Amino acid sequence: MTRRILHVVSNVGHFDDPSHPTGLWLSELTHAYDLFEAKGFEQRIMSPRGGVSPLEPRALKWPLLDASAKAWLENRNRMALLADTARPEDIDPADFDAIYFTGGHAVMWDFPDSAGLQRITRAIFERGGVVSAVCHGYCGLLNTKLSDGSLLVSGRRITGFSWREEMLAGVARDMPYNAELEMKLRGARYEKALLPFVPKAVVDGRLVTGQNPASAKVTATRVIELL
Repeated sequence: MTRRILHVVSNVGHFDDPSHPTGLWLSELTHAYDLFEAKGFEQRIMSPRGGVSPLEPRALKWPLLDASAKAWLENRNRMALLADTARPEDIDPADFDAIYFTGGHAVMWDFPDSAGLQRITRAIFERGGVVSAVCHGYCGLLNTKLSDGSLLVSGRRITGFSWREEMLAGVARDMPYNAELEMKLRGARYEKALLPFVPKAVVDGRLVTGQNPASAKVTATRVIELL
């Protein structure tokens, strides 16, 4: 049976300040997508509202724009996938074996309170699928509850972009909340690498999370191992 993976990207194009653009951190999608594709997985891309997913400008410049992301930018068919993403109501969770939340600061605004994303995540997890996220993508797991009313992240080991990394990136003052702290307040057992911006993935059963943009490949690899 062909395995299928659902990617989640943001529809948000700027911080609270409209003059501060943001969006999908492209390599966090492309690194995982390329690995899954090489293993023969079918893939689909979804966003909270469907349609266009803006791109984070900082991720499109040297040295952050690597070969994988550059290849997507130069491929009309690849970019078309980000111009017309699916809506949650278009998705049947039973069709997917894993969900993968991408990052970029944009997701802090539209991932946490999306009832559609929560519904799909819960359904995939409760039927034995894998739930995964990289970097800020873990914001999409903040408020997801299971059928028994418990938070999916409560009591589980997890990682994601740390507050220290926000400060080092120079954007902490512009954040709508401290994602690391919010995870801890929900009972998640948050972990991070000793050094900022280095690859780290955490696996807790069928929950797989990566800390930062550099962690997309190792996160996707852990998902593949579980599937």
